[in-house]
Amino acid sequence: MCLNENQRDILGSSEYIEIAGIKNIPAKIDTGADSSSIWASHISVDQDGVLHFRLFGKNSPFYTGEELKRKDYRVAIVRSASGHEQIRYRTHFSTIIKGRKIKVLYNLSDRSKNNFPVLVGRRTITNKFLVDVSKNNTGIKPKRAHTKKIQQYLKEDPYRFHKNYVEPITQSNQK
Repeated sequence: MCLNENQRDILGSSEYIEIAGIKNIPAKIDTGADSSSIWASHISVDQDGVLHFRLFGKNSPFYTGEELKRKDYRVAIVRSASGHEQIRYRTHFSTIIKGRKIKVLYNLSDRSKNNFPVLVGRRTITNKFLVDVSKNNTGIKPKRAHTKKIQQYLKEDPYRFHKNYVEPITQSNQK
């Protein structure tokens, strides 16, 4: 815990956190991301304007199947690093990080393909925590299999690699 207001707890690049009574959820601490995001599924809004969703997905060890309902929610346009935009619902959850309980506004999104079901962005940690990126407090390592495959493909045939991977991305960004 913090000794005084000038000393802040130090987070690693990943931490175990608690949300909605679910403990030991691995979270990526990402100072490059503006907002925080949590894996949600079955997202819908009913005719009364109530947001319905479940935390995580059926293949997650944290999935309980409990449907959550919120009347107090927002939307945001979220832009990925590649420039792709999506509209996402956002809602607050009480979150415990390093023993400290804070209110966090999360984007609800499908994080099933991500290493971490929760991403904690800089708005959440600013003025509360410091980050030491040399620490990984969950032990979860990023998946690199796809990167290894494309590196091998680049090595085998750089021209074909460029035609199949780089040009289509470049062309779609120019539109």
